[in-house]
Amino acid sequence: PDAASVISGTLESMGYELVEMEFGQRGLLRVYIDAPAGIRLEDCEKVSRQLNHLLTVENIQYDRLEVSSPGLDRPLRKPADFARFAGERATVRLRQAFQGRRNFEGLLTVEDDGKFGLELLPENTPRQPGKRPPRQSPAKPSRSKAGVAADAAGQASHKLVFSLDEIERARLVPIVKF
Repeated sequence: PDAASVISGTLESMGYELVEMEFGQRGLLRVYIDAPAGIRLEDCEKVSRQLNHLLTVENIQYDRLEVSSPGLDRPLRKPADFARFAGERATVRLRQAFQGRRNFEGLLTVEDDGKFGLELLPENTPRQPGKRPPRQSPAKPSRSKAGVAADAAGQASHKLVFSLDEIERARLVPIVKF
């Protein structure tokens, strides 16, 4: 078994999710974890202790281990990530340009047939901590060939609809509340 599957299985049994794992320079192994209730320092310490033992037993080579939360700009990779954070503000970078753009920002939605959406925000919409921009509520959207939803009258509803294989990367937009 590879390191990612060994670590992921252990984290799941502990109630955590493996968000990302990377091997860095000079033997650094960096592991990003998450949980529905969020991650605290105590969680990172607990996982670090467990992984130190596990990696030794599994003979996975590393010199230093870092365990961290994914941060406010958490990457979104799996269908469960998009479903969990539906309604949250996110940025999406497409693999191929759509209408001359690859980068979009909006509110995540879950669509039919395993697709996801992004209710696009008007340009220059300020990011306000703790406040979501007003939602546009078109009639039930239908998928057009271009990838933008259309309402019953055929008008663009300012929603980008995509499948996970169409995106290069997606992240939550960090909104800091003081």
